[in-house]
Amino acid sequence: MTSPLTAGLGLKPQHYDEALHCTASGLWWEVHPENYLADGGPRLTWLEAIRARHPVSLHGVSLSLAADAPPDASHLRRLAQLVRRIEPVLVSEHLAWSAWRGRYHPDLLPFPRTHEALARIAANIAATQEALGRAIAIENPTHYLHIDGHDWAETDFLAELARRTGCGLLLDVNNVYLSAHNLGTRASDYLDAFPVQAITEIHLAGHHADPRLGDALLIDSHDAPVAEPVWALYQRLIARTGPRPTLIERDDAIPPLPELLAERERAHRVLTTPEALPCA
Repeated sequence: MTSPLTAGLGLKPQHYDEALHCTASGLWWEVHPENYLADGGPRLTWLEAIRARHPVSLHGVSLSLAADAPPDASHLRRLAQLVRRIEPVLVSEHLAWSAWRGRYHPDLLPFPRTHEALARIAANIAATQEALGRAIAIENPTHYLHIDGHDWAETDFLAELARRTGCGLLLDVNNVYLSAHNLGTRASDYLDAFPVQAITEIHLAGHHADPRLGDALLIDSHDAPVAEPVWALYQRLIARTGPRPTLIERDDAIPPLPELLAERERAHRVLTTPEALPCA
């Protein structure tokens, strides 16, 4: 019997052979589907080999669900083909936009959380879920500056998206920590208000200070180990929610796999050793 999902890692090409044969309990792997939207070739063959041995999650970065237009139909068709081919255990996307009237930007960009935005994003999520034949999860963003014009608190906005569309939520604890630091709010207040019943996945990642502004602005860089304050928030969250599949993200300055597996083991212990958790 396959063990329940506990802690996973982002799958990187340099770790292929080790990842394929890894036997850690509860381990799963996550990829960006944009790297595998092909009809064949070695990259897709590689992913299928991993999927034959391990659960795989698809974490998209380019559907641009918060844009002023539906998701690109061609992209959505190819994503649906990959979902059918790989049968991932989880599919997720970001609460952000990256395309505007045919122009693409290499970033996940913010927007005012208005009533109009809520209706538009809910429609885009519904169209995506219909095309994929399954629910997806939506990730909370990282914030670097204040934006005016919000009608909704972010936690309420996400809760309403889940209610209207049946989507799940991906709670990125590092995003919460950075946003609270950068905007001068409290990360614990955000987590306390988060609709935890809708969480289907959690992300943890590292960050660094801005090269020019220092600690006044923290950057979601995914190029370092998870920071201790983020671990503390994560443990507090799991004490409240119980175990949720948790991914350690590392997308730059990628160390050898044993180093990542050691960090992954820390999350695994949090999920499987409830007596070690703080009181909720």
